[in-house]
Amino acid sequence: MISVNDFRTGLTIMIDGQLYRVLDFQHVKPGKGAAFVRSKLRNLRNGNVTEKTFRAGEKVEKAQIDNRKMQYLYAQGDSHVFMDMESYEQTELAGAQIEYELKYLLENMEVHIQSFQGEMLGVELPNTVVLEVKETEPGIKGDTASGGSKPAVMETGLVVQVPFFVNEGDKLIINTTDGSYVSRA
Repeated sequence: MISVNDFRTGLTIMIDGQLYRVLDFQHVKPGKGAAFVRSKLRNLRNGNVTEKTFRAGEKVEKAQIDNRKMQYLYAQGDSHVFMDMESYEQTELAGAQIEYELKYLLENMEVHIQSFQGEMLGVELPNTVVLEVKETEPGIKGDTASGGSKPAVMETGLVVQVPFFVNEGDKLIINTTDGSYVSRA
């Protein structure tokens, strides 16, 4: 058991038999009344994000999640095949399980697969990935002074707002937490 006062981003907890990852939390001490912790949690089984408020000092169960380093091999219908980097054992995950992560996955990319008591939960992405621009409007000379942006379609199908100077074929560093442009690679 762990106190909600010890919450940190990325912590995995179990509430009512469901696994949650703490995405964000805030300790609140109102002038009147008891302190509480407001949190944003992602259900690891279905991907839903919920907000939950806990009384200060309340206890929740900490879940032990296993991370295995695996390589994304290929898509086969609606399932996606990953290979364990040590044992070369292959594992399939349903597309619905990793719907968000598919926007950032490239073949042969190394990721961590999360599991809980043998149940595969999903993919943990690195903080940033390098993706190539497949389609965007051409940049116009002198257009960069305004600091605007334009949409660009990446090689995985992800649409990112990028600066005007970015062209097709450029490799960009993309933040996987919010899908934003970081810089050129």
